[in-house]
Amino acid sequence: MSLMDLLSEVAVLRDLPEHGLLRGQVGTIVEVFSPSVAEVEFSDDQGRTYAMAALRSDEMIRLHHRPYEQVA
Repeated sequence: MSLMDLLSEVAVLRDLPEHGLLRGQVGTIVEVFSPSVAEVEFSDDQGRTYAMAALRSDEMIRLHHRPYEQVA
């Protein structure tokens, strides 16, 4: 399992005002361009997209919702 898996949830690590994003906002990887760049979609609670951005791996962190033993 890598950071850049399709449909992985990620959080932005720093403010990205050029995309209207603040540190900590959560998005979903919808396209992988290379091992270090992916298109991330950011949606509100009703599923409406409010931002799309091609982000580098150093601009995001993958989120996990299960204990460590179940992630691998």
